[in-house]
Amino acid sequence: MDSQSQTHHHELDSVMGTTTRIPRLLSVEGFPEWKYRIEKYIKMKDFKIWRSIIKDPVRITTTVAGQVVDKKIENYTDEDFEKIEEQERALATLTMALSPDIAQGFREYTSAKALWEALIEVYEGNEDMKESRQDMLRQRFNMFNYVPRETLEAQLQRFTSLTTEITVVGIFYTKSEINKKLLNALPKS
Repeated sequence: MDSQSQTHHHELDSVMGTTTRIPRLLSVEGFPEWKYRIEKYIKMKDFKIWRSIIKDPVRITTTVAGQVVDKKIENYTDEDFEKIEEQERALATLTMALSPDIAQGFREYTSAKALWEALIEVYEGNEDMKESRQDMLRQRFNMFNYVPRETLEAQLQRFTSLTTEITVVGIFYTKSEINKKLLNALPKS
């Protein structure tokens, strides 16, 4: 394998992730795929971390004179420290999965759940933005066609990427509709 090919594979591993390398979010366009991959990666590595991302942060408390108050760190038990460590691992895992440029905009978040929700809000948007994205993808699907001098392999890859993107945002076409669209877009030759 030449050095250019190795560099390409290294970059692809960095974005896609491997069993030993966390997937990285490098751009807005890559968010849907990254969201899917990071969830699978975290669940594979340690499901407790995923739980920390989807649950509210644990508050370490004690009861003093009948009132619940935050426990002083010097009074933490080993179990208390384990809960905090799990939350910190979850936040660190998500933070490390972001490119430095993206991470910089999310430094204010101190819990994994808050960071996860902020990423979803920023990159998936509100209902109007989601609807607009769906409309754009429907239009791209309807207008999908053969590009002159494009190889069949490249066209199939482009179509597969589009249909995957469509499914990720919650648009569902029947197999018949998808097949018909692809067949109508094939070159006449």
